[in-house]
Order: sequence, then structure tokens, then C-alpha cells
Amino acid sequence: MKFAVKAWNNGGKARSGVLQLGSCPHNIETPALLLTTRKGLPVYIPPDHLPSLPSPDSNLLHFSPLHFLEGISLKAISNIGGLHPLLGLHDHIMVAVPRDSIISIPDHDSTNRIGASFETPCGRMLIKPADYMEMISSMRPNLWATLADEVPAWVSEKRNKASVERTLKWLDECITSNSTDGAVLGSVVGGSRVEQRRSCAQEVARRNVEGFWIGGFGLGESMEERNPLLNAVMDSLPEQKPRLISGLGLPEEVLQGVAAGVDLFDSTYIYDLTLGGFALTFPLESIEKQVTKYQPNSNSGCDGTKINLKATMYRKDTSPIVDNCKCYTCQNHTKAYINHLLNVHEMLAHILLEMHNTHHFLGFFRSIREAIHQGNFQKFRQKFIGNRHEHLFSAALSV
Repeated sequence: MKFAVKAWNNGGKARSGVLQLGSCPHNIETPALLLTTRKGLPVYIPPDHLPSLPSPDSNLLHFSPLHFLEGISLKAISNIGGLHPLLGLHDHIMVAVPRDSIISIPDHDSTNRIGASFETPCGRMLIKPADYMEMISSMRPNLWATLADEVPAWVSEKRNKASVERTLKWLDECITSNSTDGAVLGSVVGGSRVEQRRSCAQEVARRNVEGFWIGGFGLGESMEERNPLLNAVMDSLPEQKPRLISGLGLPEEVLQGVAAGVDLFDSTYIYDLTLGGFALTFPLESIEKQVTKYQPNSNSGCDGTKINLKATMYRKDTSPIVDNCKCYTCQNHTKAYINHLLNVHEMLAHILLEMHNTHHFLGFFRSIREAIHQGNFQKFRQKFIGNRHEHLFSAALSV
């Protein structure tokens, strides 16, 4: 794996780079989004529709090895040659992260645990480093994060410290037993304690890893609490290696992560929107052209970034979700049709919504990269957040 930073934002920490893996024919520009999958494929996008998404932006796929604890055996996956031939996605980059919106048990008294406790499709299970490495060896991802003990923001100092010590111990065990060609991402935890975050990042940076996975975010901390935690981690990591983070999904959270120096993002934001019947609609133009004024309407489900297509007002709306959008959904279908599909509980509604939402959110990341290259990322971020706050204030007054 090779990673190079190509642009910084006028002395700030926001940066744009290029990620290259020998097994992938396409270079990935960062900041970039990892698409959420279930067992290696996006939940509602069929494999034959993946090529309709922007490439190579859509070639990064996140998966959780825990999803494969039922069904096909690890031995069978290994005999096939790993996930790439199993799924028929030879040109995609598979990134294995143990977390999948799954919270480790916040045990306050578990100081001697030998594995990470997860909710899995088979129930709650204790995953030891040896078990985890067997999964990684069988699935052969391009990148994989070491096993980590994540804790929510409200745990005690003792529990937080134990999670850091345990994660570092497991990191060493995973590296020692690694027999794959995939790039290793060292896991950084530390909960809501700045010193624990800094200490863990410094220790992981000393290990022989190709990049870093930053866990433990999105587990109860506020955006205000998150800034010093992010800064403590980023200031302790080398600049020449990529950083992947989980738990930051909202557009404002993504911008917060980019401002701190994060390169790759993994979240279930698109999936959650699609499941709720929402479609992303915020403008993607350069900041000079962002003049769209949102019209507050309590029945539309619009909050400045998305609309609720279950709303009655869209029953006869024959326009696309977003004018001039190039996604498959907007090129072929209307709000009225998707509203109908949602109301009759037809799965095609979620397929069309996820295709649009994925296309739109990938465009958001493209706009972020352009803003960094143009040296106006901070202006882009302030404009985006300002428009959103203005809309939310107007919507509140209209209720």
C-alpha cells in the first residue's frame, strides 16, 4: 500500500491525498467514504448496479468479519480465495473493521477479559485475537484494522485505561500472527479521555502498521467534546500514513473529521437514511454557487440536507429527487414513484434511495477534496454549516 498527501488546506490539518494498493487498478483520492456493506455488499444495491456509481470513489467497501460467523464457513471462504472471488468484486478494495455499529460491552469491572464482546448475527460472542485473525486470513481483505476494545464515553477512568491496554496488547498479537498480504491499520482507542487518546495513538504509531483505524467515536461524546480528542490523536500520528475513522456520519461530523486530518470515513449514515425513507438533497456546488434557499415545510421532512419521501406532499411530484443529478435514480424515476414504493413497502424504494444517497454523498466528498485543493476548505465548511443552521432556525419558526 502507498499513500501520499497531495494538498493541505492553507496551514490547517485538512488534507487531500492518494491511496494506492497494488491489487487495485484504481487510485483512491482522499478524503474518501467507505461504503457500508452486509457480508461484503451494500445492503440495497445489487452487484450489477454497482458500476452505475461514480468510480473509483465507490470502490472502497467496508465489511465486518463478524457478519460471517453464520452461513458459509471460514474454511470455504479461504478455499475460494477470499472475499474478492467469493463476491466477484476483484477491482474493489475490501476494508475489514471489527466494528459495525456494534458497541463492545461497557463492563466496568472487566479488567481481565481475553477477547472483545460483540453482538453478532449469532448472538453475543467473545472474539479473541486468534479468532479474529483466522477471519482475516480466510477473507484476505486489502486493509484490515486490528481487534480493539471500544468503550462508550461514559465509562470510568479505570475501564477506559483497561481498554487502551487491552487494545495495545491485541494489536501486538494481531501483528505477530498476521499471515496476509493486506495492509494493517493499528487501532487507536481511549474513550473520552484526552490523555488516554494521546497515549494510545503514540504507542500505536511506534508499531509496524501501514495506517491507523480510530475507534471509539460516535459512542456518546458530543461534537464539542470530540474536537480535543481528535486533535490529541492526530497530533500523535505520522502524517505519511492514512487515518480511517468510524462513527462520524453526519455531514457536519465528516467536515469536523476532515478538519482534524482524517482521510477515510466509515459510517452507516447512508444506510440509516435509506431505511428511514430519506433522500439527500443538499447542494454540492462550489461555495460561490451555493445560493439555494430551503423553503421550510413541516410536512416535507426537510432539514436542509435531506427530505422524507414518505411525506404526502410528494405523491404527485413528478420531478427527480435532485435536479441535474446524474445518479441512476434521478435519471429514471420521480419522487412520486419512490413515494408510492415506500407506501406500499416495496423493496425497490430502498434500492433506488440507496443508489441516490450513495451517489450524492460521494459527490459531497468530491466537493470536500476540491475545496482542499483550492485552499478554501474552511470557507466551504463554514458555508455548509451556516446554511444548515439558517435552515433549521427558519424551520423552527415555521412550526
